[in-house]
Amino acid sequence: MPTSIITTDDLREFKMELLEEIRNLITKQSSGTLKKYLKSSDVMDLLQVSPGTLQNLRINGTLPYTKIGGIIYYDAEEIQNVMTANRVNHKFD
Repeated sequence: MPTSIITTDDLREFKMELLEEIRNLITKQSSGTLKKYLKSSDVMDLLQVSPGTLQNLRINGTLPYTKIGGIIYYDAEEIQNVMTANRVNHKFD
């Protein structure tokens, strides 16, 4: 396996890219362009999961959902809450 060396410039560039993406998300959210309710395809794109994984998340109660007329909807805020509740923080000293 080839070894890559990460420099402080690489980390600084990554930080700037990450901050820019966060700013874009905050801007979208504050302007109301983010949807309140998402369909399954939107959630699969957002979480980068397959249809089977999404179904498992519904079945085991990880992701709350609403079904109306055969279409499954997910509350975007509840997805964010699930992501926050399941966050893993590693302490590297």
